[in-house]
Amino acid sequence: MLKIGAVELDVPFVQAALSGYSDLAMRRLARRFGAPYALNEVVLDRLVLQNGRKTRRKLAVAADDHPVGGQLMGSNPEDFAPAAVMLAQAGYDVIDINFGCPVKKVLGRCRGGFLLSQPATALEIVRRVYDAVGSIRPVTVKMRRGMDDGADSERNFFEILDGAFEIGVSAITVHGRTVEQRYIGPSRWAFLTRVKQHAGDRTILGSGDLFTAADCVRMIEETGVDGVTIARGCIGNPWIFRDCRALWAGEGAPVPPAIGEQRDAIAAHFADARSVHGESLAPRLMRKFGVKYSELHPAARAVRDAFLAVESADDFLAVLDAWYDPQRLWAHEPNGSVSRDLIAAGAAM
Repeated sequence: MLKIGAVELDVPFVQAALSGYSDLAMRRLARRFGAPYALNEVVLDRLVLQNGRKTRRKLAVAADDHPVGGQLMGSNPEDFAPAAVMLAQAGYDVIDINFGCPVKKVLGRCRGGFLLSQPATALEIVRRVYDAVGSIRPVTVKMRRGMDDGADSERNFFEILDGAFEIGVSAITVHGRTVEQRYIGPSRWAFLTRVKQHAGDRTILGSGDLFTAADCVRMIEETGVDGVTIARGCIGNPWIFRDCRALWAGEGAPVPPAIGEQRDAIAAHFADARSVHGESLAPRLMRKFGVKYSELHPAARAVRDAFLAVESADDFLAVLDAWYDPQRLWAHEPNGSVSRDLIAAGAAM
């Protein structure tokens, strides 16, 4: 069992906060396939405080969306505490602080991963959030292993890690890449081993290069971290949570989802997206998910192109009808490609 403060999870596999992705529709689907806990996409503290209609919709917590974490990002310590209070009032079970985003625009505005270079400011943010909500909600932190591979960067990392635990945070997620790396090159799992050994019995979650259930279980076994947060590896692949549960229980990994299973999951995701975002916006938002779902299809490139052309709900449903008919034979050719006849038949439907 993984514990994040008072939140108890029966398996140590978490859906990460994914900017532009982990909305209510995605979180619901992840839960259906076994995710015990999920985080909403990151939101700026100042947008939470403005409390606009669009932000309220993005932050809405449904009755079937628990436990759920709300992740905050910003640069001004004074804005974090009231924003954290508002997330707690909105129903979030955990308040997470983002010190890991490596996007250049974010760094240029002194947010996210930039704060790993500013230990005093980072810890002031943690203290303000903990003082504001720590008595009623677990507070957690997301970090990367530093700004770069320099010695100063590593010292800053451990200063923030130790200081945050001393303040009272319940868990810290550590991504094995530096901010400078962004998503290039391997995640350094050996660093996660060092961090967990340093942290002792305090809760550390690992992140980075988790694209299969085997990766997730192996990270826990190799590094000793208490759990993992699955990010890019679960976009278009909610089955990863089902597979993680199976491997964790010693059952072996289930076979990849058949075309009919894929259709059912994508259709459920789209139905929730329409409910959450409306008829006009949902089809366009689902295009990026369709691109990821297509990677599991034997005709991946053709299916990807079909999803990218979607403009309306009817278009999206037509892609499912054309490419996800469980009665059709979507067989790979020996070279890993798909028969041109099959692609032509699917495109013509």
